[in-house]
Amino acid sequence: MKRLFIAEKPSLGRAIAAGLGKSKSEEGYIVCGNDIVTWCFGHILEQAMPEVYDEKYKSWRMDDLPIIPSVWKLNISKSASKQFAVIKKLVKEADEIINGGDPDREGQLLVDEVLEYLKNKKPVKRILLNALDDKSVKNALSDLRDNRDFVGLKNSALARSRADWLIGINLTRAYTIRMREAGYDGVASIGRVQTPTMALVVRRENEIKNFRPINHFSLQVNWHHPEGEIFSTWRPKEDGDGLDDENRLVKKSVAETLLQKLQSIQNLSGQIIKLEQTEKKEQPRLPYSLSSLQIDAGKKFGLSPQQVLDAMQSLYEKKLTTYPRSDCDYLPENQIADITVILSNLKGLSKDFSKIVESADPTLRSKAWNDKKISAHHAIIPTRENVNLSVLSDIEQKLYLMVALAYVAQFYPTHVYFSTKIEISCEGELFIAKGKTVKIMGWRSLYSSDSSEEDGDDIQKDLPAVQEGENVSYIEGKIIEKETKPPTRFTSASLLEAMKKIYKYVKDKSLQPLLKECHGIGTEATRAGIIETLQNRGYLTLEKKHLVPCDKAYQLYKVLSDDILYPDTTAAWEKELDDIRDGSPIDDFFIHQKSYLNSFLEQAKIVNISAVPGLIKCPACGKPMVRRKGKKGFFWGCTGFPTCNSTALDKKGKPNFPQ
Repeated sequence: MKRLFIAEKPSLGRAIAAGLGKSKSEEGYIVCGNDIVTWCFGHILEQAMPEVYDEKYKSWRMDDLPIIPSVWKLNISKSASKQFAVIKKLVKEADEIINGGDPDREGQLLVDEVLEYLKNKKPVKRILLNALDDKSVKNALSDLRDNRDFVGLKNSALARSRADWLIGINLTRAYTIRMREAGYDGVASIGRVQTPTMALVVRRENEIKNFRPINHFSLQVNWHHPEGEIFSTWRPKEDGDGLDDENRLVKKSVAETLLQKLQSIQNLSGQIIKLEQTEKKEQPRLPYSLSSLQIDAGKKFGLSPQQVLDAMQSLYEKKLTTYPRSDCDYLPENQIADITVILSNLKGLSKDFSKIVESADPTLRSKAWNDKKISAHHAIIPTRENVNLSVLSDIEQKLYLMVALAYVAQFYPTHVYFSTKIEISCEGELFIAKGKTVKIMGWRSLYSSDSSEEDGDDIQKDLPAVQEGENVSYIEGKIIEKETKPPTRFTSASLLEAMKKIYKYVKDKSLQPLLKECHGIGTEATRAGIIETLQNRGYLTLEKKHLVPCDKAYQLYKVLSDDILYPDTTAAWEKELDDIRDGSPIDDFFIHQKSYLNSFLEQAKIVNISAVPGLIKCPACGKPMVRRKGKKGFFWGCTGFPTCNSTALDKKGKPNFPQ
C-alpha cells in the first residue's frame, strides 16, 4: 500500500521522513520506501475575495452588503501553486493519505481543506506530532488515528476562518464607506478579534487620562508579645467617620485622633480576641502553554509575544522542545517514560541547573500529569534531545531555561505554609495582623528570586506563636499615607494575557462564569500576530514598551458600537468554536453569525459620524472630497467614487476646482 504523508510545512515533513527511515529527496517531496512525504507551506489555499464571487464587489457600496457566500470558494496561493501541483499528483497516486498538520485546529484544517478541494475519496489517517525528536516521531508513526475523529477540530477552524471573513469583509467595507462620507480617508480595518483587542487599549488609555488620584490613610500599630513583635493595621468600623465608598480612610484626622489616644495611655495593652491559622498547599506550577510562556517571558525579559513564538518555533524545529503553539499546560501519562532521560539531559545545562535537578524527585507526580486534560497537544516541555546552550541565541537560551525549570518543578514537593490572621482588640478598636509561615518550601524554592511571587506588603513573614486571650502591649504606631494609582498601560505581554483572560473585560459581567471556560479571544498561534497587525495598521504604537492608541484608533472607537468594541460577543463566539471542536453542529454557528452580521450592519448605516473639520464637498454630488497622492503628485477625489468621478488638482493643500 502506497501511503502519502502531507505535512504542514517542510520541517515537519523532513522529521516524518527521518522517522520513516531510508529516504530520497525529490522536488517537493521525499520518497521513503513505499511511503512518500510532501508538505504544504501553511495555508496553501486562501479565502477568495468578494470580487471572485461577483465582479460588482470590486466597488465598495453599502447597498451590496452583506456579502455572504452561498458556496465558499478558495484560491490556490500564487506562492504555493507549484507545490500544490506536486500534492495534487501525489494524492492521485496514493492509496492512503495521512494528515500531518500541526496538532491544533489550524493544522487540521489546512491539510483537510486541500484534500476536500481535490475531492479526495481515499482513506485518511492523522498523525499527531507534539515533538520532532526521533522517539516522538516514531511513537506518533506507530499511533496513527482515523482522521474522521478530528472533524470537530477542522470544523472549529473552518468556522473561525469564515466568521473572520464575514465580519472583516463586511464591517470593514461598511465603516470605511461611512467614514469616507464624513471626510475620513483610508480604510477602517475591522476584525472579529482585532477590533475588541484595540478597544481594550483605547479604554485603558481613557481610564488613565481620566484618572484622579485619591489620598487615603492607614494606621499601623506594633505590639509586643513574649514570642516577638506583631505588626498590625487598624480596621475602621464600616460606618466609621472618614471612609469613602470603598471603605478607604480619606480623613487623616480620624487616624491622628486615634493615634494620639493610644499614645496618651500609659502601659496600653490589647487582647488577642481571635486566631485563625490554616495550612495551605500549593502544588507545583503547571508547565507552559504558549500564552503563559509569552506572558512570563514578557514580564521577565521584556520579550514581545511574536519574539517568543518565533524563538519557540526555532527550538521546536531544532527538536529541543515540543510543539510551541500549544494552548494546553498539562502532560499525558505516556510522557512519564521520558522523565529520567529528560532530567538527566537537563543536568548538563550548567552547574546550577545540575544542582536543581539533583534535588528533584522523579517519582513525584504533580497535577500536570492528566490524560483527561489532553486533546491534540500537551504542554511545552524539553524533548529527550541533549542541548548545547552555547549554540542557541540569547532569546532561545532564556526560553529553553524557562521551559526546563517549569518541567523540573513538577518533581519538587508541594509548597506548604500556614496562613495566619490575628485580631487584636484595644480601646474598642480592631487591629488585624496577617502572617505566612512556610513549612515546606518545595517547588517555590525554584522561583524564590522571582519578584512576581512576593507576598503583599501587609504579610508578616515571622508572626510569633500566640494564643487567643493573651495580652499584647503597645509599642508604637504610625500613619501611612497612600495614593491610589492609575491603571498601567498594556504591554504586548499584558495585552496578550488580557486576550487570554478576556472574561475579566466583558461589559456584561454575567457572562464571566461562562467565558472562564473558553480560551479567550484569538488562539495561541494568532494572538501575537493580531497585536503586531494592530501596530502595522497604525492603530497602536509602542512607547517605552507600552502600547498606546494612535489617532486612527480613537477615530474608529468613536463610531463603532459596543457590540463590536467590547469582547462579549467575540468571546461568546470563541466558546461556540470550542463547542464545535467538541462536536456541536457548525450550521448553528453560522445562523448566529448571519444574525449578528445583519445587526452590526444596521448599526453601521445609522451611526452618526462627525464630519472632518474643514470638510470640502464635491461640487457634483455633495459628498466629501479627500486629498490623495497619485503617480503625478497630490490630487482631490470624491468619496462617492465610482458613482461620482469628480477630481480636482491640488493647489497648496486645497482642491483647485475648474471655474
